[in-house]
Amino acid sequence: MIVEKATQEDINELEALYNNLNDYLEANVNYSGWIKGVYPIRETAIKGIEGDNLFVLRIDNTIAGSIILNNEPEKAYEEVEWGVDADYKEIFVIHTLVVSPHYMKQGVGCELMNFAHEYALKQNMKSIRLDVSIHNMPAIALYEKLGYKYMGTVDLGLNYAHLKWFKLYELLL
Repeated sequence: MIVEKATQEDINELEALYNNLNDYLEANVNYSGWIKGVYPIRETAIKGIEGDNLFVLRIDNTIAGSIILNNEPEKAYEEVEWGVDADYKEIFVIHTLVVSPHYMKQGVGCELMNFAHEYALKQNMKSIRLDVSIHNMPAIALYEKLGYKYMGTVDLGLNYAHLKWFKLYELLL
């Protein structure tokens, strides 16, 4: 497993990954609540690459998963008291943790989260924060196993009934 920054050449493969994952979620249990054509989409990959904060995990030259690490919290993050009081330039926020259906249950999500931790340490961040749908039990279990602390539940204002409440988590570094 190799984790590296995504490039323009990865956009088509990332779009296919997002679509395949959303098809899989729709046919099975959609823990994340993502909607094909709404999120994540091609523009998600383009924005992440342009922002220089989208990373891909490759297995045999195939993108098995991806993660976005930036300093951009959702507005609702202001509603909770975090474990560290710092400017967001010193905090990573995890967005769009994606694992290909072909590589589920093979440690890809855990590897991407471990990468985020190591990368944040190298960048001298003070913490890592994230939000997760209250229905996404597999992701919640992963975050808690990795030591992320539950900080509160908020409405991100997404205007989808099934995506109203999100748990916020933080890992102090």
